[in-house]
Amino acid sequence: MTDAASLPYRRNVGAMLFNDRGQVLIGRRTDMPGAGGPPSEGTWQCPQGGIDDGEAPEQAVLRELHEEIGTDRARIVAAHPRWLTYDLPPALLGKALGGRYRGQTQQWFALRFTGTDADIRLDAHLPAEFDAWQWVDLATLPDRNVGFKRPIYQTLAQDFAPYAHPAD
Repeated sequence: MTDAASLPYRRNVGAMLFNDRGQVLIGRRTDMPGAGGPPSEGTWQCPQGGIDDGEAPEQAVLRELHEEIGTDRARIVAAHPRWLTYDLPPALLGKALGGRYRGQTQQWFALRFTGTDADIRLDAHLPAEFDAWQWVDLATLPDRNVGFKRPIYQTLAQDFAPYAHPAD
């Protein structure tokens, strides 16, 4: 068994992408139970991913959007004032994240989507991270199946609420 205390946190960015109606994009993970089933099943999350060496978080979040949902048609409107950290559940420790990390410390960004739904292409980079996506109301996000990341989404739903409004 891996000792969590001996492992570092992985630096990561998260993208809370708001459409012109003030809804946020979530995708269903392909590597979790329920993928490929009805939209009510599976584990859902916002796009997120690691920060490459020498990469600024602002660059990383736009790169991750392109890699995970096939578009970088977005502009950053805010960065969360704190890095948010989560620990992996014991069953995933030593397995997830290449087995090298105890969890992730994340810089989250609120972004305004500047494209159309046709710009979202889950198959742009393979293997695909998500097999489905949808726009949801921010306030409902923590109540969806976001797995062990629920506390992060509760914080984001509160702190990014000012951006959950129709575009000007």
